[in-house]
Amino acid sequence: MKISAVIPAYNSAKFISAAVASIQAQTEPVAEIIIVDDGSTDETEAIVRALPGNITYYKQKNQGPSAARNKGIELASGDWIAFLDADDQWVPNKIALQKQILIAHPELKLVAGDMAEIDIDDNITVKSVLAKHQLFDYFHHLAGCPIPNALAKLVEKNFIPTGTVLIDRETIISSGRFNQEIRFGEDLEMWAKIAAVHAISCVPEVLMLRRQHGNNATQANRPMLADLIKVMNSIREFAGPQLSAQGIDANLMVANAYWSLGYWSFINMEHDQARVNFLISMKQKFTLRSLKYLTLSNLPKDLIIKLRSLKQELN
Repeated sequence: MKISAVIPAYNSAKFISAAVASIQAQTEPVAEIIIVDDGSTDETEAIVRALPGNITYYKQKNQGPSAARNKGIELASGDWIAFLDADDQWVPNKIALQKQILIAHPELKLVAGDMAEIDIDDNITVKSVLAKHQLFDYFHHLAGCPIPNALAKLVEKNFIPTGTVLIDRETIISSGRFNQEIRFGEDLEMWAKIAAVHAISCVPEVLMLRRQHGNNATQANRPMLADLIKVMNSIREFAGPQLSAQGIDANLMVANAYWSLGYWSFINMEHDQARVNFLISMKQKFTLRSLKYLTLSNLPKDLIIKLRSLKQELN
């Protein structure tokens, strides 16, 4: 097994040395590290070129992390690909643990794992993201075995941090690689494509330390929720029968994505746009929740403000 580690980087001068060091400190070494610089304007290039080891550096114009990862896949010579963002770190036995899982379950095409979260000073702020989302016990019980109904699990909650993934290179290439038209949720779309036809696993051990800072804080916003709609529409299109077989109503899945964007518009007092999305949501799959908020979004704004104030007082 030859493993290529792919790092997309954009203005990553502050943290990329630590990311590379965490790969080079693996108890089971990778064959190569490929860093795709997505148009950095800081000292990223100079820092990377000064690093020791088998590192391939490639710089392209800014196109987003999906394009950078896709270029890394193209440049990789390994038959397995592992990803790491430039501000994150692997734990030392990350690759060793995943190799053990692949030996025990050779049918697997993707192995992910748990992650912890750290701040800019490397202090751990969240010990287990799986535990944070009440998923640790489930994956602990599986102990690295292929996940039953993995596609359904993914669309309910994306439990795969990209920086923990070890994936068969031919599988990700045949699945179309990352969708460069989507900036948020492109990873979920890719994992869903793979889980729809291949065995995947998620080990309950922390494999990565994800750094939380101002530039990568995840907070729902319009572009993110709009891309979620694209992702759910895409998954419904390529995996509708598989979703149904695993107990997922694909139309409701898409309807919920439209509702989420409608609700974001509603709470931000953009009622015209909220109504549009609540209507589309109901066309995908009628729910009382969408009807309720469609009705509320037709009320005068001053009345809605009063209702919100009253609700806060009651709470």
